[in-house]
Amino acid sequence: MFQPAITGSGVFTPQEIITNDELVAAFNAYADRYNAAHADAIAAGEVEAMGPSSAEFITNASGIEQRYVMDKSGVLDPDRMYPRLRQRSDDEPGIMAEIALSACGDALAAAGRSGSEVDLVICAASNHERPYPAIAVEIQQLLSAGGFAFDMNVACSSATFGIQAAADMVRAGSVRCALVVSPEITSGHLEWRDRDCHFIFGDVCTAVVIERADDARGAHFLVHSTRCATQFSNNIRNNNGFLRRTRPDGVTDRRDMQFMQNGRKVFKEVLPMVSAHIGAHLEAQGWTADDLKRLWLHQANKTMNDFIGRKVLGRVPEAGEQPNILQDYANTSSAGSIIAFAKHSDDLAPGDKGVICSFGAGYSVGSVLVERA
Repeated sequence: MFQPAITGSGVFTPQEIITNDELVAAFNAYADRYNAAHADAIAAGEVEAMGPSSAEFITNASGIEQRYVMDKSGVLDPDRMYPRLRQRSDDEPGIMAEIALSACGDALAAAGRSGSEVDLVICAASNHERPYPAIAVEIQQLLSAGGFAFDMNVACSSATFGIQAAADMVRAGSVRCALVVSPEITSGHLEWRDRDCHFIFGDVCTAVVIERADDARGAHFLVHSTRCATQFSNNIRNNNGFLRRTRPDGVTDRRDMQFMQNGRKVFKEVLPMVSAHIGAHLEAQGWTADDLKRLWLHQANKTMNDFIGRKVLGRVPEAGEQPNILQDYANTSSAGSIIAFAKHSDDLAPGDKGVICSFGAGYSVGSVLVERA
C-alpha cells in the first residue's frame, strides 16, 4: 500500500467577468420585454409577471458579487440569455479539454511533473459536452499521458469523488500519478432568465495531481482519508440527455434541461447531512475539530458555508479558517472547493490539517482529510 498525496493544483479562470450590476441590467431588460409581451395575460391573471432582480438581492441571497464566464455577450443579450460558444470541428479539441489543459498544466508544474508521467486522468464535472468519447480520454491524449482515463459525474461533488477514486488507485498501486480535472462550464446549463437562480453559477476549471507521497518533488498534502456518500433527491435536477427527444414535450419545453432546484428544501436537507458527514469522518480518523486549520468547502452559498463551518468547528470560524471564493467566482459546481484549496493552502505549515468537502445534487457529499507535509 502506498500513501497518496496531493502534490499540485491548478486553476483556469476565464477572462470575462459579469458583475451583479451587469447581470441585473440584462435580466431586468428581459423581464420588461416579457411583461410587455404578456401584458394582457398578466392583467387577466393567466400569467404571472416577472419581478425584477437587484444586485442587493443577489449579494444578500448568496454572497456572490461577480462570476467568470467563457462568454458574457450571449448571457447579457436580453434576446438570448445564454453563452455564444463557437462551433468546433470534430478534429479540434473540445472546449472542456481546452480549458482543462490550462489547469492541468499549472497543476503539473506545481508538482514538478509532465503530462507523460501521468497514468490516470479523471474528468470529474457536473456536465460534459458529449457522452463519448470521454472528455478525460481527449485530455489524456492532449497531455501525452499514459495509462487510462474516464469521465465522472456526481454533480457538485464530482471533484472530491474523483479525488477518492484517484487516491484509492494510488494507494493500491494500480496507478502512480493521477490528474483529477474539473472543467465546469456551468454558464451553459444555467437558465439565466430565472430570477431565483440566474446569478448562481460561473465558469472555471481546476486540476489536482495525486501521486505517491514518496514520489513528491516538493511541498504536498498527504491524503489521510476520503469519504463519499449519496442519498437520492429530486431537489436539484437537470433532465438534459439523449432520451430528451423521445418525450412528447421534448421539442417545445426546455426549462428542465437546465439547472433546476428547490432551494429551500436543499438548504434544509443538505446542511445537516454535510455537517454530520464531516463530523463522522473526523471521528473515524481520530481527528477532532480542534485539529483542523482549514475548511475548504463547496462554494455554493455563503450562508451554507458559514453554517457548516460553525457546526463542524463548534464556533464561528476565525478569519482564514474557512475561506470563501464565491464572491469572485460564484458557484462553480465541483470546482469550488478546489479553487479554495488551490488559493488558500500555501500558507499552511507541515503538520497542519484540513478538510476538502463538496456537496450537491444526488444528494452527494465527499470529504478529503489532508495534512501538509
